[in-house]
Amino acid sequence: MCRSEAGADRGYVTAEAAVVVPALVLFTMALVWALLATSAQIQCVDAARAGARAAARQEPVGASVEAAEQAAPRGAHVVINREGDLVRVAVEAPAPGLGALSLTLRAEAVAQAEETVGAAS
Repeated sequence: MCRSEAGADRGYVTAEAAVVVPALVLFTMALVWALLATSAQIQCVDAARAGARAAARQEPVGASVEAAEQAAPRGAHVVINREGDLVRVAVEAPAPGLGALSLTLRAEAVAQAEETVGAAS
């Protein structure tokens, strides 16, 4: 009787593997995508900070945008605005991914213009 029970279980391992292996591959791909998206978000934050520092030092707008674009991920869009004493830099970039996994990442940095630091209000 032991022999027939062991023979009946033979196909279950193959069926379980056919379900588990694609699920593990999909999970691994999701983890890799999340890692790439997180890396691109960090690059956007760094780019916004670099652009804000450059603009706060009164560098020309083109040089400030270039400083931000050098640190930004590929395909990023940089916008620099001056609001009174503050310089605001926004960086938007597409996250790596196709179809439903494509997101727009955004980071913003604000810095006080150097000519206004220490000035009496």
